Amino acid sequence: MIGLVDCNNFYVSCERVFNPKLRRRAVGILSNNDGCIVARSNELKALGVEMGTPAHHVRHLVERGEVILYSSNYELYGDMSHRVQSVLEEETAGVEPYSIDEMFVRMDGFTPEALLAHAKTLRWKVRRYTGIPVCVGVAATHTLAKLANRIAKKHPGYPGVCILHADSDEARHLLEQIDVGDVWGIGRRLNERLQVMGIKTAWDLREADAKRLRRKFSVNVERTALELRGIRCLEMNDLHEPKQRIMTSRSFGRPTQQLSDLQGAIRHHAQRGAEKLRQQKSLARAVMVFLKTNRFRPDLPQYCPSVVVELERPTQDTREILHAAQEALRKIYRTNYAYKKAGVMMLDLTDQHRQQLSLMDTPQTEEERQRSQKLMATMDALNEKMGKGTVRLGLPEKNAPWHLRCANRSPRYTTHWDELMRAYTDEGAARRDGMTKTEFNRPQTG
Repeated sequence: MIGLVDCNNFYVSCERVFNPKLRRRAVGILSNNDGCIVARSNELKALGVEMGTPAHHVRHLVERGEVILYSSNYELYGDMSHRVQSVLEEETAGVEPYSIDEMFVRMDGFTPEALLAHAKTLRWKVRRYTGIPVCVGVAATHTLAKLANRIAKKHPGYPGVCILHADSDEARHLLEQIDVGDVWGIGRRLNERLQVMGIKTAWDLREADAKRLRRKFSVNVERTALELRGIRCLEMNDLHEPKQRIMTSRSFGRPTQQLSDLQGAIRHHAQRGAEKLRQQKSLARAVMVFLKTNRFRPDLPQYCPSVVVELERPTQDTREILHAAQEALRKIYRTNYAYKKAGVMMLDLTDQHRQQLSLMDTPQTEEERQRSQKLMATMDALNEKMGKGTVRLGLPEKNAPWHLRCANRSPRYTTHWDELMRAYTDEGAARRDGMTKTEFNRPQTG
């Protein structure tokens, strides 16, 4: 059996772990540069605030104290996700993260009674050890486990845990109530085409002719239908196949015309892209760099260039990728434009263990290759142990325009020594540490 552990309102839950006064309050988490709401507490959902709502549309609710908005604190969220995963690894035979707040776990070898008890124990231990509330869905396949988790989260008859047996009457009753568009892997356009065919619910998709689905749509839709029947078509390792392209980009906190600012942004994105290459054990043959002005400002000159630079040889070495990216930037940079976004994309990726050099590639000696691998491995190990960005090429300028705007970010409680939670036994101790009476009485955030 396969379990899916899904953290409830994950970003908001992370904030509440360290600031309990946020509980039962309407809380929202903002996207990069504090643009729009990307995570909502149940209380915020009850106010009718939709996902993706621009922050300025709820400013009046913030001013009245009805809503609290925080900037995204991805470093904190990533660390809390790792802690949830650590708990699951201690309690299950295997864990496969699917996203920052979802993880598949192996749950084989249990009797039905023991399986339910184990799922409840997982839910309790994650909450007890991390403070993060989760729901657990268990079934024979990944697709059914996703639906079981949805039921555990939304159906009042399954408070936090749902075990779905594919051939049971219970499964049929539940799948008949779930719209086919809510099935994992069925997007909006595919949903519309299935609806035209009379496939309106998850049960309809399960009962449809699998071969016809393959001819009409794709092998993925056929697999989805089979998975709904309890026939496993996906393995955990299939969920994270190496990407064919890797892009790192970001909108700037404020526009800039300066080449030095753009060089800092490209340097940051190139290094992050190289790290992702090494994580999936790939090599890149080419690098694309692009710039964008603000298309929502028609009163300003517009310029959105991009250029691809071929690398001397397939590589994952940050130094070679960074050199190519900076060369690309110099080719496309023009003065007198207010740039709002920049990015770097790794192209023509290949498996590092199946590398094939072409006649046009610059050869590299075995000694040079090994030195490059050791250097990159050392950099990655230090950054993994000491924190992201501990070792990097070039120092970023403080308050550079390309840095994210995050005026309402909470402290990074678990990853920065200077942002650890502080506890005071009395007001006098707080004053000795430089806090005023007002600050002492304010909800504690760091």
